[in-house]
Amino acid sequence: MDTKIEVRKPTEKELTDLGVKSWPIWEKEASSFNWFYDEKETCFFLEGEVVIELEDKSNMNITKGDLAVFPKGLKCKWNIRRKVKKHYKFGA
Repeated sequence: MDTKIEVRKPTEKELTDLGVKSWPIWEKEASSFNWFYDEKETCFFLEGEVVIELEDKSNMNITKGDLAVFPKGLKCKWNIRRKVKKHYKFGA
């Protein structure tokens, strides 16, 4: 199973094509918590900074302006360094 997180800086056209602005918004203060993805999640970070700790102990940094895709089946720990505000979408 692929448990790699894809993180990139999208273009404005890509954001428009994905319909990101119509997705719901999730906000969370600085905190840490374990998470399991029972389905794929795609999100665009409007604010904040997060370090995602993977099971192999490697880390992924995600910040404002990043588009991140979390695969189904991923287990990780979220370490929110600065308050997060993101658009998100579950599924395909």
